[in-house]
Amino acid sequence: MLSAEDKYYDAIEKVADGDLNGAIAAFRSCLADDPSMLDAMHGLIRALKDAGELDEAIRVAHRLSEIDPEDVLAHTSLSILYQNKGMIPEAEGEALKAKLLGWKLQLQNPGPE
Repeated sequence: MLSAEDKYYDAIEKVADGDLNGAIAAFRSCLADDPSMLDAMHGLIRALKDAGELDEAIRVAHRLSEIDPEDVLAHTSLSILYQNKGMIPEAEGEALKAKLLGWKLQLQNPGPE
């Protein structure tokens, strides 16, 4: 039996091989085993987007942003997904959230001077 982490890496390999349906199934299986694996949620969002399942990708991205409201990539993904659906005001709103969160992180973690 595969661990959640093994399923995650299997899903990544399936994405690389162009097997989006297999990747989606593997990411979902990984998340069923470990719902806290946020990298798997990111992967699922990307695989769903690439498979043209934009509404489902948006649903997963919303869930991710609820779990971790300061996840810049979750808001960036939502912006891209909304843009792909032609939902420009929503896309711009999520892009702004991502940008503000990015600035916030930079201010909290300034690099070496």
